Amino acid sequence: MKSEDTHQHPKRSNSTNHSQFPSTLMQDSSFTITILPPELITEILSRVPVKSLLQFRCISKSWLALISSNEFVNTHLSLSVNTKEYTHHRLMLSFVQPEYNIKDCSVTSLIYGSVTEAFDLDYPMKNPHKSVWIVGSVNGLICLAIEENDLFLWNPSIRKFKKLPDSRPTLRCGYYFMYGFGYDEVHDDYKVVGIFCIFGSGCSYDVEVKIYGLKSDSWRNVDDFQGGLLLNDSGKFVNGKLHWATTARLGEYNGWDIISIDLTDEKWGKVEQPCYEEGSFDFVLGVLENDLSVLCNYHKTRADVWVMKEYGVKDSWTKMYTIRCPNDPGKYMFSPPLCMSSKGEILLVFGSIFMIYNPNGDSIRYPEVTNFDACLEAEIYIESLVSPVLQNEPISATTMKAA
Repeated sequence: MKSEDTHQHPKRSNSTNHSQFPSTLMQDSSFTITILPPELITEILSRVPVKSLLQFRCISKSWLALISSNEFVNTHLSLSVNTKEYTHHRLMLSFVQPEYNIKDCSVTSLIYGSVTEAFDLDYPMKNPHKSVWIVGSVNGLICLAIEENDLFLWNPSIRKFKKLPDSRPTLRCGYYFMYGFGYDEVHDDYKVVGIFCIFGSGCSYDVEVKIYGLKSDSWRNVDDFQGGLLLNDSGKFVNGKLHWATTARLGEYNGWDIISIDLTDEKWGKVEQPCYEEGSFDFVLGVLENDLSVLCNYHKTRADVWVMKEYGVKDSWTKMYTIRCPNDPGKYMFSPPLCMSSKGEILLVFGSIFMIYNPNGDSIRYPEVTNFDACLEAEIYIESLVSPVLQNEPISATTMKAA
């Protein structure tokens, strides 16, 4: 993404340029103006990229009111999500070398083009010496964790963010933490779940779970946690629920469960797993085409990708892909697929490089990305007008747009 401020007003000149007004048809000879119906204007604007819409807000008060309305924001989001060619999607990348940083690139260019450029992003509290972790993305909002202290909800497309209140529990001997980010459709609320494993003496530990709601701007405790130790870093958001892989006991990774928390009623549950093939493999949760997926990394040989086609139905688990490791796999493993093209190809990361796997010819190609170093993690997000700042919320240092 380019770094210029998307909120700058378009330059104005003394002469009238009617090409700037798609809502008006001009006849220069008679100066007759034909106004398009409001419904048609809305229909046209709802298909315009976010960057242009931010500029169009200054054309008139009526356009500003339209583009800022919740109804328009939701309509624009719905149309953007349903584009099959990923024209409104971007891929966010986090790096640790030579310093901590976040970049993004076009998903369309990465899948369908020959060369893609990655752009630096000015994310909240950017600091090359502080680790940054992409917790998740929903409807254009990104949840970021800076070190272990600071959480943000951030929309890079409109360059607005909100800093969340501190969620850390009272420490005893030590702890590790996992987060998940999702959307509660019933209550129209964005929520962050924090799971904190607090170690005691010996191998004992306690688990605290807290959930944050954007509407209340506060954390509260959630009981009845049914998992063990979490294996994946971030919760995977599918079907209104966040999912983690867990193991029963510390240091034992031969058996695991998939647990979930429903963001509407905040109840815990378990998801039945596929009937895996025999062998030793590493287990990673993912999301492919809005479906829960499991990637099984068989050491230095292959990776199987399972997809739950009908959520909650065990028999709907389908092994979609078997991807052979490159000739020199080294210590690297596959990450879960990020997306699927209209041709059925899947985009994924192997070690720190991008790969596009074509199941039809069992072939792999490696897209070229410029301005790119070894990637730590990748997350797809959609360009949207959704704001992390509520309309009735006072402007403060933690809610103003990122400079």
